[in-house]
Amino acid sequence: TVAQAERSLRELAQLAQTAGSEVVEGVIQRRDAPDPATYLGSGKVKELALIVADAGADTVICDGELSPGQLRKLEGIVKVKVVDRTWLILDIFAQHARSREGKAQVSLAQMQYLLPRLRGWGESLSRQAGGHAGGASGGLGTRGPGETKIETDRRRIRAQMTKLRRELKALEATRRTQRAAREASGIATVALAGYTNAGKSSVLNALTGAGVLVQDALFATLDPTVRKMRAPSGKELTLADTVGFVRHLPHDLVEAFRSTLIEVQEAKLIVHVVDGCDEDPFGQVSAVREVLNEIGAGEIPELIAINKSDIADPMDIVAFQGSFPGSIVVSAHTGAGLEELLARIDAELPHTLVAIEVTIPYGRGDLISQIHESGEQVKIVHIDTGSDVSALVPAALAADIERQGFLRVG
Repeated sequence: TVAQAERSLRELAQLAQTAGSEVVEGVIQRRDAPDPATYLGSGKVKELALIVADAGADTVICDGELSPGQLRKLEGIVKVKVVDRTWLILDIFAQHARSREGKAQVSLAQMQYLLPRLRGWGESLSRQAGGHAGGASGGLGTRGPGETKIETDRRRIRAQMTKLRRELKALEATRRTQRAAREASGIATVALAGYTNAGKSSVLNALTGAGVLVQDALFATLDPTVRKMRAPSGKELTLADTVGFVRHLPHDLVEAFRSTLIEVQEAKLIVHVVDGCDEDPFGQVSAVREVLNEIGAGEIPELIAINKSDIADPMDIVAFQGSFPGSIVVSAHTGAGLEELLARIDAELPHTLVAIEVTIPYGRGDLISQIHESGEQVKIVHIDTGSDVSALVPAALAADIERQGFLRVG
């Protein structure tokens, strides 16, 4: 619909501004399908060329993914650099990547995108510097692999991609080892997922005091942050804050970030943070769930948290809750609703049992009673110093027994 197209164009403008561009004009064309040659129809492309010339723009950003042929033909007509939504998002990721893993993931995604487009991008390298559209760092679309990578032949790019995949696989193995250690100790992972700028990092900070960087910007968080905390029941868990999602998130990017997104894939519960102030929260939910399905996390239990309740329209929140019963209204800024959110997380998490073998003195019948009440496969052998107990008990009870200094013999 026209309304959806206008919303998407506004988001594209926000993405462009995040990349450091100054947006001067926007154009929408109603068509059943993109023109196979130039994406827009021939008349609209001529109109676009006039707008570009009149506005003094040096870049055109298309709200879709252009084929190599479409990119070349559009640039030939408008006489300025043309990039599409996919490359714009990749460019933003290149700016925000901080860790070795994040940079490797972005580079891999950029190379996957550029490989079939080497000819088109090679021909337009003379127009890669951007004034209004690129900020001070060399122009939109010139970060990441950069011109030298684009000029290399396909063989060298493929070799570099193979190297990056090996590096990411090694980092993924490290993540798996860390997660396995957490799971072995009975610590469940809760993943924060949501649309970019929905406030996931703010929620993480509010719940754990993690001190994670919070910015009012798209894709401010790329590298996952994992923080340990204790639920109201005493259950230990970790909260993982990962990259935000967006409509039409490039498939190459999803593939490249799989090692990071494993924190979501292997979580026991997903807290889906929704921006209560967004003009289309339902569209946000659909876009996030689409990516969750793509990475194989669509069946993980989901708890929706509507954030920014302190500034959202109460009627909008009521309407949203009507469509998503069971969702929780919170404000990471004021702390409203966070206790309820923690209680729900606690209740929704699977009941994790930990194997213990411990000697309990005869004077601590209270502990024996707790083990009987909440444990499974309880076996007790009475000895001179007390009772040797082996059982499967909740992680919180196991931690409590250990804190009290009783000997763990297994």
